[in-house]
Amino acid sequence: MPVFSDLFTKELTADTESENFIRQVSAANFSYCHPVQPKAPKLLSYSKEVADLLQINTSNSLSAEWQAILAGAKLAENSIPFAMRYAGHQFGNWAGQLGDGRAINLGNLVVNNQPLELQLKGAGPTPYSRAGDGFAVLRSSVREYLCSEAMHHLGIPTTRALSLMASGDSVTRDMFYDGHPEKEIGAIVCRVAPSFIRFGNFQIHAAYQELDLLKQLADFTIRNYFSHLIPQSGSITKETYITWFSAICHNTADMIVHWQRVGFVHGVMNTDNMSIHGLTIDYGPYGFLDNFDPDWTPNTTDAQGKRYRYANQPYIAHWNLVKLAEAIYPLIEDTKPLEDILNQFPQYYEDQWQNMMAHKLGLDTVSEQDSSLFKDLEKLLAMAETDMTIFYRELAKFDGQLDSVNSLTESAYYNPQSLSNDYLKARNQWFFAYSARLQQNSITEAEKIALMNRTNPKYLLRNFLSQVAIDKADAGDCSEIEILLEIMRNPYAEQPQYQDYYQKRPEWARHKAGCSMLSCSS
Repeated sequence: MPVFSDLFTKELTADTESENFIRQVSAANFSYCHPVQPKAPKLLSYSKEVADLLQINTSNSLSAEWQAILAGAKLAENSIPFAMRYAGHQFGNWAGQLGDGRAINLGNLVVNNQPLELQLKGAGPTPYSRAGDGFAVLRSSVREYLCSEAMHHLGIPTTRALSLMASGDSVTRDMFYDGHPEKEIGAIVCRVAPSFIRFGNFQIHAAYQELDLLKQLADFTIRNYFSHLIPQSGSITKETYITWFSAICHNTADMIVHWQRVGFVHGVMNTDNMSIHGLTIDYGPYGFLDNFDPDWTPNTTDAQGKRYRYANQPYIAHWNLVKLAEAIYPLIEDTKPLEDILNQFPQYYEDQWQNMMAHKLGLDTVSEQDSSLFKDLEKLLAMAETDMTIFYRELAKFDGQLDSVNSLTESAYYNPQSLSNDYLKARNQWFFAYSARLQQNSITEAEKIALMNRTNPKYLLRNFLSQVAIDKADAGDCSEIEILLEIMRNPYAEQPQYQDYYQKRPEWARHKAGCSMLSCSS
């Protein structure tokens, strides 16, 4: 029987109301609540890597006992399930209390002296479920499960996913918000992270002037997850909070640079969806760019304003960090150090972005003229419908000879016959400048190719690939989930046996629900 620890519930303040009903909660970091007993739980898939990380024996798959725990049908020893209380800004507007509406934390497994939180998403209602029922459906659960693992193997900071379970229950959802709800297959994902603490966990205490709880949560977070920032005296001081905030800003910027590198668009960058650890969290209506479109958002709710479009993600991250700074200000009572850190964010991000772009182009250093080279390339990619992933991957084969450009780039275009003369002229000019820049490289051609191929993935979890897996799973066939898991374990490798998955978005998926844009309905 696995033994959990109760780090969060032991050190922080519980809701005094023990009954699980939807309500406004005050003066608490969390509320106790239990998963709902599933009707007929069934294991659909699990990540062996995450099981190994948690030191779970999977020599004979996941044991029946573990499957019961991961479906919410049974509690492990010392597991004290709870839901966190937090608030947040949604689409730029203050939303007040939010909280874990369909996520129930089981507690920690301590591995190599490091706590890892296990959380069930879709296991039933909590006091924070608002108008929801606390459950999740198969389509959204497959997407979160697969993308959590795909992002990890892409080298992007993320929460992980241990398992995907069917609950055996039907869940009613209005997928298109058009007044036509349907029953869907219920599912539960077990997510894993150091913690699931968000910017919004601090915002709620600041908003309601619960300053003792704000300090308690901040000190808990620093002592357990940022202990390297604590001075030798062992006391958490004003300077510790400032250094901590700086670390959060850097971690967040690094994460966004990775998102931009692979064309990932989160879709719902609300402050309650921002991890204090700089991890990608809450995979809802996310997507990867197929054709390079800086204004693309995968979220139907964001279709008009495009607040969370690809090009805007660095600015939204900065805006969200401003809101976090406002929340932790009472711990510091000095605006200048917070403002200084926030003012440094754009330059820090730009420096990291430039380094990333240099690696995408196989450049070993960044020179002064590279900024225009990078930005001109993004303009070029947006001029014609160009598959971002395929373009960069094929670019590694460019040896500086301009007569090879047509053959290298052709497979990346969605409509190669429609390329205008203006586009072809701009493309030739860019490749001429790129060829000249490559002459300044101090690394060999082989080293350049290796650098590009470990920066630019060959395989991504494109929306249409996930949708194919979802459609099959809806029909009782989970084989495509396993294939995608296997492919995404090595997204930078050639994997010739999976060459069919290295393709542009097919025309049938251009406007298909789940392949182009998605709602938050899950």
